[in-house]
Amino acid sequence: MSESAKRRVQAIGDQLAGSAIPPIHRVAATGPRVADKVVIITGANSVLGIGRASAHQFAENGAKAVYICDYDATNLEAHKREINALWPQVEVHTRQFDAADEAAVKAVVDDAMARYGRLDVFFANAGTVGPHAVFTDVSAADFMDVLRVNSLSVFLAAKHGAPAMQKTSAAKPPPAGSIIVTASVAGLRSNAGSTPYSASKAAVVSMAQTVAYQLAGTGVRVNALCPGLIETGMTAMVFDAARARGTQGKIGQLNPLKRAGHADEIARVALFLGSDESSYVNGQAWAVDGGLSAGHPYVPGRLG
Repeated sequence: MSESAKRRVQAIGDQLAGSAIPPIHRVAATGPRVADKVVIITGANSVLGIGRASAHQFAENGAKAVYICDYDATNLEAHKREINALWPQVEVHTRQFDAADEAAVKAVVDDAMARYGRLDVFFANAGTVGPHAVFTDVSAADFMDVLRVNSLSVFLAAKHGAPAMQKTSAAKPPPAGSIIVTASVAGLRSNAGSTPYSASKAAVVSMAQTVAYQLAGTGVRVNALCPGLIETGMTAMVFDAARARGTQGKIGQLNPLKRAGHADEIARVALFLGSDESSYVNGQAWAVDGGLSAGHPYVPGRLG
């Protein structure tokens, strides 16, 4: 090092030594990422699902209570026993209801408020694929049912979850909360799902954005998760069929990672969005799709 360079380094050192450096403003505490938070998750019954994987992430990371809810309650009690065995300090509640039933959504929010006096995270994850058909072969009733399950459920989660999140107490002085809604890459790009499914998920993305603005200044954030091809209960038939044909290696080949995703990969993003670590993330549609939505898929060598 030259003499002039040494002098510059020494001068910087002398300056730093003689002045107080302000501490970094930290937005989240070191330790459990969702310590003492109360969480509601819909669409949590599937053994392979994003809801179950997310319940594990929230429980493992310090949640006080987790409500696991679904229209189908086949596995809910088993999930509860599993979580209690792994993290016995977490209070797990199971609820069977239709996520598009307003009275039922209000009831689960009211229960959380009555028990704990707070609601911190509502992960509106319930959904349906709907008919696998060309739009001209889809009935009006089937179209509306997909929107009811996928879109109305999100609206109701926000409608009843957001006011509860604004309630304060000694344990939760500032109003705050995170509403996480499951959309899809099909809500961002065409050709990733049927017309009813894609329309319903585009509506979910739009609601995350518009509701975030209507909650301006409340401390409640709203974000949409947009998974790509993930092996869940809803997509199991695709994976099972590919395994039966011996073509499972081709699943997910259109994205840059050239593979499908796992429920836990979505759950970990849900955990981040539910934690204070994401305190400045609001009104966003987070694509967790291996990069699929980053470009336009093509077949190499066949551009003409």
